[in-house]
Amino acid sequence: MARTEITAEQKAELDGLFATARAGLKIIAGYDQARVDRLAQCVAWAAGNAQVFDRIGKMGVEESGIGDWAGRIGKRHKILGVLRDALRQKSVGLIEDNPAKGLARYAKPAGVIASLIPMTNPELTPIVTAIYALKARDVVIFSPHPNTKKTTNEVVRLMREALRAIGEPDLFLQCLPNPNLAQVDALMGMADLVMATGGPAMVRAAYGSGKPAFGVGAGNSTMIIDETADVAEAARNSRMSKTSDFGSGCSADGNLIIHAGLYDKMVAQLQSEGGYLASDAERALLEKAMWDENGARRISTVAQSPKRMAEIAGFSVPETAKFIMVKGTGIGKAHAFSKEKLTTVMALYKYDGDFEQALQMMEAIFEVGGKGHSCGIYSFDDDHIHRLALRAPVTRIMVRQPQSKANAGAFNNGMPMSSSLGCGTWGGNIVSDNVDLKYYMNNTWVARPIAEDKPPESELFGEFFDPSRNVL
Repeated sequence: MARTEITAEQKAELDGLFATARAGLKIIAGYDQARVDRLAQCVAWAAGNAQVFDRIGKMGVEESGIGDWAGRIGKRHKILGVLRDALRQKSVGLIEDNPAKGLARYAKPAGVIASLIPMTNPELTPIVTAIYALKARDVVIFSPHPNTKKTTNEVVRLMREALRAIGEPDLFLQCLPNPNLAQVDALMGMADLVMATGGPAMVRAAYGSGKPAFGVGAGNSTMIIDETADVAEAARNSRMSKTSDFGSGCSADGNLIIHAGLYDKMVAQLQSEGGYLASDAERALLEKAMWDENGARRISTVAQSPKRMAEIAGFSVPETAKFIMVKGTGIGKAHAFSKEKLTTVMALYKYDGDFEQALQMMEAIFEVGGKGHSCGIYSFDDDHIHRLALRAPVTRIMVRQPQSKANAGAFNNGMPMSSSLGCGTWGGNIVSDNVDLKYYMNNTWVARPIAEDKPPESELFGEFFDPSRNVL
């Protein structure tokens, strides 16, 4: 979509949305905890019950032309997890009291949120954002991706309709029907907070809006399979992560670094999970199909089935193929398969030295791209896990888990549930966390006087303290 100037009609539309949003903000600011919890439950069920989410998931895949309907429906667990996390926390009034430090914390709304929705999650991200926003007493104006605007507008319509059905105003949630880039820029500039879940260009625009913004970084998820790994578990989880929604997410496994002693066994196990190992010639065809002459990824290959990927590249795979594997012949910007792939293709690398070599290969991959996002390991060696945690330039490491189904929160790990993953300064983001409820609220701290807590200077300065130089 080419950038154009905002029209008078679009400016008027935006002014109307913000007038409504500000009115809604005044109303919801007076709600108590029980009432906002009910709002969150209401919209989550309306758009996230199994039947409706199945319908809008299919709608999103058909409208965008990318992704897998079955895989998209599998993301529904995030709605349940986000709602679980939200309902277990306080977000109204006094939410924390620490008498020992004399500190109390009160939650306040962040305000009007501009929520930029990605093409890969046009149905999930609005629901997650609405749950956390309503819980925090915020109001939201959603900006859909142009390729999935019908889906996102339908999700928001469902949530608004549900609010009206329980006697609540629908002005807490609104959606731009047909935005262009100029209108989105204006939206961000008028909002109190920007939530930008999407590609690098979207995130850069959000950070350049002049308003506080939470964005996400690019992924290039890399998993180490060491000599202690359970090969069957590693292969099964890799298949689950890679094939979910045809690998549309930044968290989908992109690279496996496999110990030489397990390499052949791991490849065979991946093949039993539906992996197709491309020949050298097929690998070359895939590379040409996936990246242009300047090394930029071709959008036409994002989140495609292995059959479609092979067709685009000019070869065929068996009907039973669930993903395509290529042998990693090198790591670096000149080696395309060490980049983020965002589809049903993964690269396999072998390390035949000690664990230090695996760590160096991991670091080299993240120098190509994906710093800050995600890494993982299949190991039962706590020292290896510890060493990876010390070295990996990422904000989350999954241990023996399918990356794309775990790092944004899962019912069998303690990660906060979210659909937006902050990647720290590595990824050009302000946070290193999963963006959850706490980022949708302002805090007011109240400090009462306590007994003085002032250690002697000799203790504070330690060996450097010289009392002779401390006399004026």
